[in-house]
Amino acid sequence: MSDGGGRVNNRKLLRVLEPGARLSFLAMVLFAAASAFVNTWLAVCEGAAVVLLYFIYRRFLAARRREIVRYLEGLTQDVGAAMGDSLVNFPLPMVIIKLDSGEILWSNERFFEITGGREHLFEVRIGDVVPGFHAKFLLEGKREHPLEISLRGRQYNVFGSVASVGADPTQARSLLGTLYWIDVTEASALRREYALSRPVTALVVLDNYEEIVKNLNDSQKSGMLAAIDDRVAAWTAPAEGVLRKFDRDRFLFLFEERHLAAFIEGKFSLLDAARAIVSPGGIPVTLSIGIGKDGASLREDFGYAALAIDMALSRGGDQAVIKNRLSFEFYGGRSKEFEKRTKVKSRVMANTLARLISDSSNVLIMGHQNADIDSVGAAVGVAAAVRKRGRKPYIVIDRTHTAAERLLQKMEELPGADDLFVTAQTAMLLAGRDTLLIVVDTNRPELVESPNLLQACTRIALIDHHRRASNYIERVALGFHEPYASSASELVTELLQYMLDQGDLHRLEAVALLAGIALDTKNFTMHTGVRTFEAAAFLRGAGADTTEIKKLFQSDLAAAIARYDVVRNARMYREQVALAAVETPVDRTVAAQAADELLGIAGVDASVVLFPEEEKVVLSARSLGRINVQVVMEKLGGGGHQTIAGAQVPDSSVQAVLSRLLYAIDQYLEENPTNAGRT
Repeated sequence: MSDGGGRVNNRKLLRVLEPGARLSFLAMVLFAAASAFVNTWLAVCEGAAVVLLYFIYRRFLAARRREIVRYLEGLTQDVGAAMGDSLVNFPLPMVIIKLDSGEILWSNERFFEITGGREHLFEVRIGDVVPGFHAKFLLEGKREHPLEISLRGRQYNVFGSVASVGADPTQARSLLGTLYWIDVTEASALRREYALSRPVTALVVLDNYEEIVKNLNDSQKSGMLAAIDDRVAAWTAPAEGVLRKFDRDRFLFLFEERHLAAFIEGKFSLLDAARAIVSPGGIPVTLSIGIGKDGASLREDFGYAALAIDMALSRGGDQAVIKNRLSFEFYGGRSKEFEKRTKVKSRVMANTLARLISDSSNVLIMGHQNADIDSVGAAVGVAAAVRKRGRKPYIVIDRTHTAAERLLQKMEELPGADDLFVTAQTAMLLAGRDTLLIVVDTNRPELVESPNLLQACTRIALIDHHRRASNYIERVALGFHEPYASSASELVTELLQYMLDQGDLHRLEAVALLAGIALDTKNFTMHTGVRTFEAAAFLRGAGADTTEIKKLFQSDLAAAIARYDVVRNARMYREQVALAAVETPVDRTVAAQAADELLGIAGVDASVVLFPEEEKVVLSARSLGRINVQVVMEKLGGGGHQTIAGAQVPDSSVQAVLSRLLYAIDQYLEENPTNAGRT
């Protein structure tokens, strides 16, 4: 049956409208059969009656079908005449489908045209005509398909409505969907062109300007800077953007977003090109790139780029960072950090911290969860500075979850130590409007000892040496964040040199700080600089006893056996990474020591120990510097330093996390091919 402009499936409609009597006749036949056991003649009569009724029903049904067909044909003609162009010749493509199966029941000529003029669409599914299309959005109560639909080179927005033709409108098999297709090809192309032509702001910064030009004459200096300028200009040329050098070590680059994908695909090759330039002193040039996009204006894009470059520099430089409205993206970051701190900055930070302490009624000091010796040592050192300024310090710590219990027990001998260490609950009661909260050894809000306390305090100071993560503590009155330092204890020691005399520091406080430095430098063998030894000399002069520090790191026989069990379970991966996946809980200190010990095996460039802890899997990673374990751990939601990092993966198993770790290592080595083999 056809109305000229549309197509309707008669057989489908008749099936819907046909009365069902099969069960009734089946019941009568069964009843007649059962009567045979009582009276044969009665059963024969009943059977004859059933046959007669069946023939009468069939004649009635045939007449009813003819009547329905005539009615539908007349109704279609009436509707066509009444509606005119409003439905049959509706200007938009339309199709009616059964929502449970996707079968097409009706469509107008416009829909035939956009599908290629295909005839006989009935008894086929909409997904066969439009590959990949489904109408689940109608069953979810939506009226618009969430995605644009691509069909024969055109783009469409699809809208729809639902009608019920069955007794139970809640059942999908009784629902029909009407779909309206709106051609948005030109608008889509315009929108895409708008997105691709959006301006992107990039800041390119020469990380180690002072180091590479040091002791160079004017001719050598000009040659070095000219080579760097040429590399930057060659990298930016394909984008046909605007490049301007506005400082001795900074470039501003404006380009369209269509070129950003090529820069990402090229893994920001400018980083490698710059690293190929080596100063006469043997120092390779490193650049950092900060990119801002998706801002409401050029000013906002520039602000994002400035945040991105700050993030890149705080993570050690030699990398590219993209900042949009929601997040950061990181690329590169292979080089070791060069020590760039100056005593001028330390003195300024010390004076600012002293002023903040003096303006506070009390001071709360907080490290990270599962506090280690560096965290506790830094907190104890800050407490000494607070005491010197005449204010009461409180160190917030969970004594039930810490890797520094032995140090905490020793700190109980300090004068006034009775109420020095408090719980997070007590700290919340102590916090007031004039309270200063000093966070040490972490910059991530979710890793502090008490996130609620962090939210409750309005005056915050931050002292940390870890590379900045994408989610970091932002609202700080003072931020002494130096990823080039070996430890938080080293940074605190530098501040103390300007805040108190060497004799004002208690011997046990000096022990705690020196122990923190020793922990993060593996007894001064890794990640050390000139300033590290200067801080150690200051603490040694304040009475720190190396013998006491050695005792702090001693482990009992059970811990030693557990450590060797972890090492015994290790295996090599990619010929340079030692992995130890332990299925039973392990003390965090034991795991860290095992990871350190694995680095002593010949051929090992990096090591990772992973083990279950409560409802999460903990990873402890170490490296000799060739492999950046921070980048690897960030792929699993963690972070840290290039040589020391870790992660915690909630609601997962050791084997599942191990699979993710192997993928992260593969991905890192593919992105950094120079690290993928032995040299």
